Parts: sequence; structure tokens; C-alpha cells
Amino acid sequence: MSGRGWSAALRALSLVAALGIWQLLTTYDVSVWLRFEQFPTVTDVARAFADRLGSDAYWQDLTDSLTRIVTGFALAAVLGITVGTAVARSRIASDLLGPVLEVIRPVPAIALVPVAILLFPSNEQGIVFITCTAAFFPVMVSTRHAVRALTPVWEEAVLTMGGGRWRILGSVVLPGALPGILGGLSVGIGVSWICVISAEMISGEYGVGYRTWQDYTVVDYPGVFVGMATIGLLGWITSTAVELLGRRLTRWLPRTESRPPSPVRHRGPVSPAAGPVPLAKERVHP
Repeated sequence: MSGRGWSAALRALSLVAALGIWQLLTTYDVSVWLRFEQFPTVTDVARAFADRLGSDAYWQDLTDSLTRIVTGFALAAVLGITVGTAVARSRIASDLLGPVLEVIRPVPAIALVPVAILLFPSNEQGIVFITCTAAFFPVMVSTRHAVRALTPVWEEAVLTMGGGRWRILGSVVLPGALPGILGGLSVGIGVSWICVISAEMISGEYGVGYRTWQDYTVVDYPGVFVGMATIGLLGWITSTAVELLGRRLTRWLPRTESRPPSPVRHRGPVSPAAGPVPLAKERVHP
């Protein structure tokens, strides 16, 4: 079996082992400091998941959450890259926007729920605002650091060949900062899911977060775990999509994947650094 096959097998085995431990702890109502007697079993959650898949409400909640996350994250990506580049490249933008951004950045996005309720006429717009704010700062900070870390020699080379400001931005700044920008996008999509689910629990009317909280209030614990599993799957799918997009956009970068060393075959004379070469035994004639 190849290395990738072993890696896939180990990942599947770890997931099966975790589900098996969960099933054992809940089946035998283990209560040693951690209490599992009220936890649903894996089979209970699987049955509830199957029931939800056949209902229209589940798919409606799924569509609403995905629409909110995609809209908020897309806005955050555009604004974060634009503002981060402007702050890194312009002294005026840094002086005007830097202090305001640094004051707002430590505030958790979920703490802006009262502001969103007062500011926007509908809960839908408020949830998108919170999602956008959550992803904006990781993208903006990563973009700012990536742009500031670029080598000035590249920009000077474009100027020498007669390139202008927009040519530098398109051929040097954005391509050179792309790995850092993609890192911010990967972090931002995860933070967005945390905040959109929390916002749906607090002020939403539909969505996976809203449904999960409603299941908790009516003591439907299998339904709660169905919501958690759905959130995990959606987060994994969107994070994987961002990662694949990043790999496609950075195909020109050298990869640092670990590969087993290939055997070295010496041809021709051996250099002295390779060590002494054993001499063949001389045949002694009588």
C-alpha cells in the first residue's frame, strides 16, 4: 500500500475508533467525573440524522446557513484584501484606518449582535454582518503582514522596466502576498462558521444554529448532535474548498511535501567527500 493509502486508512481508523469509544461510553452510562449517561449513543444520532435528511426543514436550514456564510465570507475576503493592501502600501490609509481597526479588532464578532440588531432592519442582514466581521480581521491582518514582508527588489525591477503603480500591484504585490492571503482566508472561514452559528442561536429564525438551539431547549439531544455533526461537515467542506482553491492559485510555488529519498547511484569517479572506497583484495601468487 502506498503512503497516501496508509494515511487514508489511518484517518478512517481514527474516526471509527472515536465513534466506537463514544458508543461504549454512552451504552454503559459511564460516569467517572465526565458523565455520559445523558448522552445519546451513536446509533441514536444516526437514526435522528436519517430522519432529518428526509425532512424539508433540514435542507432549508442548510441552505440558509450556507447562504449567510458564503455572502459574509465573500464580502470579508474582498474588503479584507483591499483594506489590508491599502494599509500596508499607503501611509495615509495606515494613519486613517489603522487606529480604528486596531481598536475594533479585539472585540469578538459575536459581541456585535446587539449592534447588528440595532443597526440593520432584518436579522438576516445582521447575521451576514457578523459573519463578515468575523472573517474580515483575519484576512486583513494576514494580507497586511504578507504585503509588508515582500522584497523591495521585485518592485524596483518592475519600476526599472517602466511599470506603473497598478502594474506593481497586479504583478508583484498580490501574487507575492498570495500565500499569506490564503492563510488568512483559511482562518477566516473557520471563524465565520463559529460566529454565524452563534448568531443564529441568538437572533436567527432559521439555520443550523437556530435549529440546534431549539433542539436543546426541547431536550432533543440526538437532534443537538445532528446539528453539531452538520456544522462540522459544512465547516470541513468549506475549509477544504478554500484550501483547494489556494492550491490551484499557487501552482507556480514550489511544494515542500515530504517524499522518501531516492537511492543515489554513483556514476564515474567518486569524490573524496563520499568517503574511502574499499580496495579489492590482492590475489597472492605462489
